[in-house]
Amino acid sequence: MPLLRFLCAASCPTTIPTTAATAQLVATMSTKPSALSPSSSTSGDEFPLPLPDLPAHVREKILSLEVMGVDSGRALALNPALRAATPDSIHSIISYLLSKGIHHKDLPRVLGMCPTILTSSIRSDLSPVFAFLSRDLGVPATHVRRVINKCPRLLASSVRDQLRPALIYLHRLGFRDARVLAYQEPVLLVSSVEKTLIPKLQYLVGLGLSREEAVAMVLRCPGLFTFSIENNFKPKYEYLVREMGGSLEDLKEFPHYFGFSLEKRIKPRHQQLRESGINVPLSLMLRTTDEEFEELIHKMNT
Repeated sequence: MPLLRFLCAASCPTTIPTTAATAQLVATMSTKPSALSPSSSTSGDEFPLPLPDLPAHVREKILSLEVMGVDSGRALALNPALRAATPDSIHSIISYLLSKGIHHKDLPRVLGMCPTILTSSIRSDLSPVFAFLSRDLGVPATHVRRVINKCPRLLASSVRDQLRPALIYLHRLGFRDARVLAYQEPVLLVSSVEKTLIPKLQYLVGLGLSREEAVAMVLRCPGLFTFSIENNFKPKYEYLVREMGGSLEDLKEFPHYFGFSLEKRIKPRHQQLRESGINVPLSLMLRTTDEEFEELIHKMNT
């Protein structure tokens, strides 16, 4: 089991499982998959671990995923192509990621979120992404790990079909500093221009904002591009207008309003202000800590 030995030696250099230990682990996997790793405990029922009555190379693949801290049942369910992948091909992917600065401790998150990485092509898929990070975004090799950990989906995205079109669109909107996008908002780069970015900007324009005003809002608060229209924009805008008597001017001044929880932050604080007969700007209402908010109400009531 070269892949399994490689992973065990790299992650636990002083403890390499014996054949008996490996057999015991395989037996355990058939009855208690949730005990193998933290990630398995949350999804073991939804993605049951395959039974061990499989060929040796398949069992090695399953064990290797578990040794990395990746829920093998979930990974196989989300990436069926992984069933046909050879241990050697997985070994090559892991070795390549490690050579690019990714740490072993990063693998559970990176591969757990995007198991398709394990069946990608180094030459056609992964290498272009690292080149994009370096050439297009200006990310030095020493900082690549930081960017990938923030958004593992970068490694599962096509440079030609996804990353570069998104970067071009964001540049045209006014996101000039590519490194800021890389370090702070890389999720925007993996967002579809046609299905995500444009529709959300159009929704803001549909509220009555000019396109320039809507663009100014997303430049100040890029997180707007990550919020759901149906589950975030609509209910929060309706509450602002109908219950709070707010307007588009409030949103232009404080677009971060959409980033606060409607049920846990916006409604409770608005109701408390209303009961106290106090009116304050959205930013003061929402950005203050609980202690600062209580002190604010106390001062304005005395």
